[in-house]
Amino acid sequence: MSLIGNLIWIIFGGLIASILWLICGLLMCITIVGIPFGMQCFKIAGLVLYPFGRDVEVGRFGVCGLAGNILWIVFLGWELCLMHLITGLVFCITIIGIPFGIQHFKLAKLALLPFGAKINSR
Repeated sequence: MSLIGNLIWIIFGGLIASILWLICGLLMCITIVGIPFGMQCFKIAGLVLYPFGRDVEVGRFGVCGLAGNILWIVFLGWELCLMHLITGLVFCITIIGIPFGIQHFKLAKLALLPFGAKINSR
């Protein structure tokens, strides 16, 4: 199921979204201050490319991770989280879209708190 879900995901927007996250990560890495945020963009790009069969575990961040998450939430995290929540709700309206809605809820969790989050394979 993971393979089929990931193929459908990639065909219908996952590849484009992942490329956009990679570009954002590269732009963030231009400055030294932006490198940690660029690394989080790369983490999100990897999950956006193939989310089926993977879980997000949020937590276990130190003082620097807390500061990074606060800056992330203030500047772009809450918008990204809200976008994924709304998209997930729209997908969950139909029975066929429920698996894709669940993936958007997973992305919302990562979009809100990327510092200290781990992506695990099942």
